[in-house]
Amino acid sequence: MQRYDDQVLGRVKSGCAPALVAACGLMALAVAMGIGRFAFTPLLPMMQEAPGLSVAQGAWLASANYAGYLLGALWATTRRVRADAAIRAGMLGVGFSTLGAGFAGDFASLVVLRGLAGIASAWVLIYVSSWCLERLMPLRRPILIGAVFAGVGVGIALVGGICLAFMRMRIGAPQAWIALGFLSLVFAALVWPVLGTDTGDTARSAPVEGAYRWTRDSARLIFCYGAFGFGYIIPATFVPLMAKQIVDDSAVFGWAWPVFGVAAAASTLLLARPARILGDRGLWILAVLAMAIGVAAPLWLAGLAGVIVAAALVGGTFMVITMVGMQEARRVAGLQAPVLIAAMTSAFAAGQILGPLCLPYLLKSNGEFSAALVLACAMLVISAIVLAVKPNRKEQP
Repeated sequence: MQRYDDQVLGRVKSGCAPALVAACGLMALAVAMGIGRFAFTPLLPMMQEAPGLSVAQGAWLASANYAGYLLGALWATTRRVRADAAIRAGMLGVGFSTLGAGFAGDFASLVVLRGLAGIASAWVLIYVSSWCLERLMPLRRPILIGAVFAGVGVGIALVGGICLAFMRMRIGAPQAWIALGFLSLVFAALVWPVLGTDTGDTARSAPVEGAYRWTRDSARLIFCYGAFGFGYIIPATFVPLMAKQIVDDSAVFGWAWPVFGVAAAASTLLLARPARILGDRGLWILAVLAMAIGVAAPLWLAGLAGVIVAAALVGGTFMVITMVGMQEARRVAGLQAPVLIAAMTSAFAAGQILGPLCLPYLLKSNGEFSAALVLACAMLVISAIVLAVKPNRKEQP
């Protein structure tokens, strides 16, 4: 592993600057996750205005996006492609599918477009993670890695702020989809030339078929990452809607999602260095337990305060878990990290699909989310317990 890191370090020094790599990763993840995955969350209250979208329909749209995310992740486990090509295709996919959502004439078209956005966002997350970590981890500058994964929170906060402004100006959901689509394409144009500055084998950050040896430890990571997907997705999808149920004023409930995004962006920057002290797995366990507290916050803290605490704690931990999960996958899998990352992302996507699909059966007649939050909290606690199991020597990389 050290020899490989030294080789990669030499290539980084001779290629594009590390800060440029981090900036490229930040912008790509802002598009893939902030828009391709999570733009729907702050837009849901807007979409519930005339002609109206039910919570059940919202759950189906969310699940379509997560199903696409799963398909994209599974595709990445079996195909060998250049990382730069996958990232470019994914960013364009997010941009055009988001733009198309603004012109969708019926619910079925919107479902298809959200599914396509999910596929594209999975490609970007998987290949940006491997592309950036391959170049930045050997440098041992955790702030750069934190900056990459802060891109998700930056995208979420940016989209949340745009939607809040649009709600205040009485601009509808179709116009918001169009604006976010154009924003995605602008970011893609900025990232495009940077991806072309790398040459050589490191540009091909994709799995080598049949080369990875699966262990019980890798299975633990896959299970726990899937449980994380199930556990966080209810608040991550419905935080603004939960806030709107309490205070029907966009100037108030509209802040729930920007809070989520700011917490996500700040967390990876603040906790990048502590990860070196606690270890990636130790920080993963602490973050999962903090997330569980946040998921349960609306149950023990009444009113809007519970929703805001949920937004801060879930937002402040979900990208930390993503960051340390990707780094732990690279530590366990080495050169074959993209295979494990793709498998973990597939499990994560499966958990996200199950969460919204279970929601209609867990909602109370008055629309309360309490039963769903209890189940999500339990899954997170279980994953923390499983992560605490130490791998034996045979499982060590």
